[in-house]
Order: sequence, then structure tokens, then C-alpha cells
Amino acid sequence: MKTGLKLGLAFSGMLVAFPAMFFAAPALSDELNMVCSNEQDWCDLMVANFEAKTGINVAMVRKSTGETLAQVRAESSNPKIDIWWGGTGDPHLVAAQEGLTQASGVDTSELQDWAVNLSNISDGKTIGIHLGVLGVAYNTEVLAEKGLNPPACWMDLTKAEYKGEIQVANPNSSGTAYTELATIVQVFGEDEGFKILKDIGENVNQYTKSGSAPSKAAGRGETTISIGFQHDMIKLAIAGFPLAIVTPCEGTGYEVGGVSIIAGAKNLDSAKKWVEYVISAEAQNHGPEVNVFNVPSNKNATIPKEAPPIASLKLIDYDFATYGSSETRERLLARWDAEVGDPN
Repeated sequence: MKTGLKLGLAFSGMLVAFPAMFFAAPALSDELNMVCSNEQDWCDLMVANFEAKTGINVAMVRKSTGETLAQVRAESSNPKIDIWWGGTGDPHLVAAQEGLTQASGVDTSELQDWAVNLSNISDGKTIGIHLGVLGVAYNTEVLAEKGLNPPACWMDLTKAEYKGEIQVANPNSSGTAYTELATIVQVFGEDEGFKILKDIGENVNQYTKSGSAPSKAAGRGETTISIGFQHDMIKLAIAGFPLAIVTPCEGTGYEVGGVSIIAGAKNLDSAKKWVEYVISAEAQNHGPEVNVFNVPSNKNATIPKEAPPIASLKLIDYDFATYGSSETRERLLARWDAEVGDPN
């Protein structure tokens, strides 16, 4: 916003009026520095919509949740970003527990209970923006060409016939993969779960950095099977890729994506406006424009017809408080590195 000052000065008994532009104050530009852990096209659309609505200039980069958590930790004494939007809730909860984020104080009365629960667990430091269900996808054409049976359960992914056929992200960098790790541990128990993760690992051809990359590779036929979030898989299937989507028979976990204001944010007012915007029905209803088919957190937002039918899926009672704690996350990742690991 530009302001002009017209000053009258008494000089030598005369009132001298100077042109307003001569004393024009410097432009005051509202800014926001953000890391987005959603898909790039969704990040871009929301930034454009927010800038148009508020006039605030957003500097945005896209990073996975693990990368962002590492950045926020490294910059804790001098934060470079104001807001972290998107990605699975567990790393957001870790950041809250470590004092790396701060409460926004925005009204959450229009949000679904699972979104408010994320806020309650974190003392208001992160708020739920969407719900996404973990699943398995396979390329129907590649599966048929190789004469393989379609997987239906988590245990199926341990079968020798899938040697070299599976792709999943690394849980150290990917919130999606950490959700998979935590889900399998909760479904089978920790010791048995890690045995299953190791057996699945014997069939993995690549651990990616991004959680959505494996399903993109499966869609292109570069791998047969992927593990990821179903809304990302649905997006690819609607685009014409030959993917079939499975909810594992034993039950599956889910994410509640988060939005968090960084502790010490330099543009706090702009960050609060971002939180208010992204949890609004107005903002969340734009998702289908870029084929975002997760379940929005605002009760007044329209759930896309393509979204996973969560009421009919076998979802586990995902323990966000436990698996979103710093201690649990660090211990499980250390055990994954020791017992499963990424050979690359």
C-alpha cells in the first residue's frame, strides 16, 4: 500500500507547500515466505488465489515434509520462512512439540473433528487442512504383461513374486512413507511390523524422496506397484494412467495434512491470514480444479465425488499423538534405517 504525505513547513515566515510525491513514503509491501508440502500445481493455485484475494506477495518453494522439518529445525534461531502448508500431520506435530511452530489463534469452529483434533494435540500450533487415505496402486497393464496377481493386502507385498516390482518413498524424507511405516506398526505391532517392512523392502526397486513419486512411476509403467495416498493415485487414474487402487485388507492408516506458523515468523500477520484462508471452504473448494481429491477439512467445503469413500473403507484408529511425537518418530526412523534401510 502506497501512502503520500503532503507537508507544509514554516520557513522564513512563509508557508511552503511541497508536492506530495517529493515526500512519498516507501511502499509497504505485505509479504509471506512459505514452504508448501502439497503437490506443485495445488501449491501454485492456492498462492495465486491468496495473492489475488489479499494483495500479499507470497514467496513459495515446494519441499517434502521431512525436508521441511529439517529446514525448520536448522533455521530455528533465525527462521527464513513464515508458514508451512501441507504434508502429513505427523511432522507438523513433531515441529509443534519441539517449539518450532506457534499457535495461530484462528477460528476452527467450521472444521471437521479430525482437523480440530490435530489442533488440540498441538495446542493450536497446527491445524488440519485435509484427510488422505493410504493405499496401494498397481499398473494393470504391466501386471498383466508379467502375469502377476494383483495385491489386496499389506502381507501380499512381501511375496517373492513382487521382487523388484514395488516403489515407495523413504520415510526419512517423506511424510507419506512415514505414515506407511506407522500404519504397518499399528496394524501388526512394532516387531512384526518391522519384519513386514523389511520383507516388503526386499521387493522395493527404489525408495524415492517424494511420497507421490512412486504412483507417478507406476502410472508410467516404470514400476508395477506403488504405496502412497489414494487421492494422488485417483488423480493419475483420472488423467488416463492404467492404475487400480487398493485399500489393504488388514486396514489402512490416513493422514491429516497440516498448516503451521513458524515460531519467530517475520510476517506473522500475513501468516495468520494464510491459515484463515486455507482452512476456509472458499479456498478448499478450488482443489478439483487441479485434480486434488482429498477430503477437505472445512465442513462447508464440497467433498469431491472422486475422493476416497472414507465411510466405507477399513481405516485404523491412527494414533496421531503417539506417532506425531518427536521421540517416537526418531526412534522408528532409526530402527527403519537399521533394519530396513535404503541401499541407494
